[in-house]
Amino acid sequence: MTDNALRIPVFTKMAYGFGSIAYGVKDSGFNYFFLFFYSSVIGVDASLVSLALLCALMFDAFSDPLIGYFSDNTHSKWGRRHPFMYFAAIPVAVSYYFVWNPPADIQGNDLFWYLVVIAIAVRTLITLYEVPSSALVAEMTNDYDERTSALSYRYFFGWSGGTLMAFFATLFLLVPTDSISNGMFNKEGYSQMGLVASLVIFMAIMVSALGTHHLIPHLKPAPPKTRITIRRIYSDLWETLANKSFAALLLAALFGAIGTGLAAGLNYYIQTFYWGFDNQQISIISISVVLSAVLGFVISPIVSRKFGKKAGCISIGILAFSIAPLPVALRLFDLMPDNGDPILFPIVAIVTVIDVALIITYQTLMASMIADLVEHSELQTSRRSEGVFFAAITFTRKMVQGLGVVAAGTALTLINFPREAVPSDVPAESVFSLGLMYAPALFCLWMIMIAFISMYGIDRSQHHENLKALGRN
Repeated sequence: MTDNALRIPVFTKMAYGFGSIAYGVKDSGFNYFFLFFYSSVIGVDASLVSLALLCALMFDAFSDPLIGYFSDNTHSKWGRRHPFMYFAAIPVAVSYYFVWNPPADIQGNDLFWYLVVIAIAVRTLITLYEVPSSALVAEMTNDYDERTSALSYRYFFGWSGGTLMAFFATLFLLVPTDSISNGMFNKEGYSQMGLVASLVIFMAIMVSALGTHHLIPHLKPAPPKTRITIRRIYSDLWETLANKSFAALLLAALFGAIGTGLAAGLNYYIQTFYWGFDNQQISIISISVVLSAVLGFVISPIVSRKFGKKAGCISIGILAFSIAPLPVALRLFDLMPDNGDPILFPIVAIVTVIDVALIITYQTLMASMIADLVEHSELQTSRRSEGVFFAAITFTRKMVQGLGVVAAGTALTLINFPREAVPSDVPAESVFSLGLMYAPALFCLWMIMIAFISMYGIDRSQHHENLKALGRN
């Protein structure tokens, strides 16, 4: 494999992509279960759960770019990326286990500081792995479309891994007991989920690290050693990130994260309280997203080749993020079947499969657009900063659990949605308010995101010009 290698072997793509299962499992837990578990099961105020994640997000704002920077500048016999990948495996798995096994002697809102500490630990440790691992794609190939292909593997495994973990948990762990009629409120089930998920995270990291280890001699070397100071670090970071196209993607990701986090944080509220689905139906919807991942895996490279990344991202994004809130909006106008109607579940399930496939395609294209910033930035700064740019991706994805879940927790507080309540105890007015807040907010946030995407400036021809200027075309 050379500096200008175009095609990446399938085995290498699979090993590269397989590692994203770790982030997918972590993401699935934080996005879909975290707020529900601590608010509805443990009894912590939803606003405090959101605040804990916001505190962790503020820590991420400083730690994530530093991890990216050190990943770009590390000198070792195992290159720049792999030392971080190997180091993170055990700590991130152990810390994730304790997310779902809080201290038994601390109850309710007294768990706030525990939530802050454990959220910071998990999110920082997963970044130690995810940033160096994901940054490999910009070093494996310079090709405009091959990068999208490699990232399609990563998003396929990430979404599939998180989806299968959620499916397994809701079907086999979060099950009713003699004293608990709804398995979503089974505290012991969450504890078991923490153990299984931690083992899966460890396995995914190690398989990917070992499976890409052979790339080390062919990857970009670290720049010459220099004296590193805090001033030098932040000066380099500012110079790297002061890029108009990067700013467009960052602002798009900011609004997208709030919208996605709002949708994810309220997902089980919508499924359980708004649609009235039971655990089995929720499990089926969860596992159906694997089909979405397959569709996204196939569609992403095709869209990249046929339309280019920016045009494809905008077109797919408008379609995907219009469909997402549509069923909830239709219910507000009595244009959806009533809860319990046999046709309701198939409608929601089919819409979910199609919409999530489009969202995965959008995310893959956007990540590939970030990869193309590497050469554009190198022309301006004379530095390759894969780690810094992919740290930005990781940070914006974590904004889903920060700003997004803050929005979800705030929304539940504003509409006075009952805590620790089963569906039969929730007033119809609260359920209607949930939908009334959910659909318009999502649509507006995501359309602002698409508007910022339109400001990105690197297309296929510009990428080729960048490679030509660097002597790599």
